Amino acid sequence: MRARTKARKRALDILFESEAREEAPLTVLAARRQTDDAPPVQEYAGKLVEGVATHLERIDQLIAEHAEGWSVDRMPAVDRGLLRIGVYELLWVDDVDDPVAITEAVELARTLSTDDSPRYVNGVLGQISDIAEHLRATL
Repeated sequence: MRARTKARKRALDILFESEAREEAPLTVLAARRQTDDAPPVQEYAGKLVEGVATHLERIDQLIAEHAEGWSVDRMPAVDRGLLRIGVYELLWVDDVDDPVAITEAVELARTLSTDDSPRYVNGVLGQISDIAEHLRATL
């Protein structure tokens, strides 16, 4: 598994734990950075969690606008986390190409979520990618 793929998975783990514990993502991130009993938090994983936390309101707004049939709160937690990471990478990470961000999210959905999740994640991120250039200009 490539380093950034591992970092995305670790970021997803932290976002998932944050929701399960009803704690802020940055609180969980800080705790994971200080513990010796968990895998280390790669620099890129930290960047993803920090970025999602910083832009969470806008990210969730975009997901809600492009998610068909599901509100953000009703989505499976893994899908919600993957979409949040994907949107963050699409709009705020310059060194990741849009197709790479989408493919990585879809592959993680394939291994970690439901049978329908890869197609759903691909569809939502694809729609946002289609307007990403416009969205980046308004950030």
